[in-house]
Amino acid sequence: MPGKILLIDDEEGLRRLLGRIIGLEGFHVDEAGTLRAGFDLLNKKEIDVVLCDVKLPDGNGVDFVKEVKLKYPLTEIILLTAYGNIPDGVQAIKNGAFDYITKGNDNDRIVPLLYQAIDKVAAQRKSAIKIKNKETYNFDDIIGHSSLIKEAIALAKKISPTDANVLLLGETGTGKEIFANAIHSNSKRFGQSFIAINCSAFTKELLEGELFGHKAGAYTGATKDKKGLIEIAHQGTLFLDEVGELSIDLQAKLLRVIENGEFIKLGDEKTTKVNVRIIAATNRDLVKRIEEGEFREDLYYRLNVFAIQLPALHDRSEDIPALVNNFLSYFGNRENKPGLRANDESLKLLQRYRWKGNVRELRNVIERATILVDGKEVLPEHLPYEIQRQNEQTATNLTLASVEKIHIQKVLHYTKGNKTKAAEHLGIGLTTLYRKMEEYHITK
Repeated sequence: MPGKILLIDDEEGLRRLLGRIIGLEGFHVDEAGTLRAGFDLLNKKEIDVVLCDVKLPDGNGVDFVKEVKLKYPLTEIILLTAYGNIPDGVQAIKNGAFDYITKGNDNDRIVPLLYQAIDKVAAQRKSAIKIKNKETYNFDDIIGHSSLIKEAIALAKKISPTDANVLLLGETGTGKEIFANAIHSNSKRFGQSFIAINCSAFTKELLEGELFGHKAGAYTGATKDKKGLIEIAHQGTLFLDEVGELSIDLQAKLLRVIENGEFIKLGDEKTTKVNVRIIAATNRDLVKRIEEGEFREDLYYRLNVFAIQLPALHDRSEDIPALVNNFLSYFGNRENKPGLRANDESLKLLQRYRWKGNVRELRNVIERATILVDGKEVLPEHLPYEIQRQNEQTATNLTLASVEKIHIQKVLHYTKGNKTKAAEHLGIGLTTLYRKMEEYHITK
């Protein structure tokens, strides 16, 4: 099958018609009339692309995109709307939609878009698995001189020569795979396979097959034996990125690998023996997941022999100039623009930005700037608008803060310093008033 499609629309006639059109292309189609029913199907089945109406009885498709991408980041969503408008379209793309099209006007685009979305899903799943044998990664390749990153590197260096399992903690984009690579390269397992897999990229069934492999005949379409990644990583290192997304069933199987060095392939009756070091990573709070019954406590303690916290980029902003120079050198050479540098104003803007996507987001911003720049300097206008407008926001915030401070002072003067009455006049809690007085250095 070219791919598995989920069609969500409350108009049954239109849903059936679209289902037939898509099915004639060879796609496997599931249907749902509400967002809730659609999400239930996503939880039960492997879905590549969701084709979803914007206005549904139980919610808005634009918001639904964000919810789906949070749990199934590799599933693509194409939104259909009867009345397209630019703000909805912009928000849909921001939330992670593959495309946003108008019913009737864009019908001819649906099938080509489905093929494009399927191609993207396949490429992302392929890149979610990496098998490396003799590439060397040194801790010197990790850029930064802040105390936080130096502490993380020092601990990673200390545990690299051991066979202890490692748990890398931190937000998305903080460089967990680079750390895992460097730990492997500086271990006694260097020279053997380093296998990396992003657990969030696969459904439970697909992930089980990728990790543990199967025997021929284990299920329909399994025509020959397949080695799983755990077996391929024998004598080497297995890096499980986003390990918090493993289902409870797979957690039990992974625990058996760690404790006994064995597992059973799908469709097999005998065990397979392995010797593998596990490095796991997550941006989730695993302790909270344990409390919610979503993660096994015994597996957590087996993975958490050594935990390394990787700092968010906004907590080590002093490292940003070095990272910027590194990315400018790389992308500048690639685009035949050597010698690029960021001017002082651009660097200030980059250092003030929050970087929700961390180093990965910074890398993408510098790649974009490298393409836009004509001279030798990256200027503020080469940066995304949300980074440029920080100066405007700062000025606005300072003005508002100044007005608020004066207003609080006037109310306190009116109440003759009675803070309880002042808080009532201001319509805020007494603790909030005390906090604002401290923030604005109001002492009388």
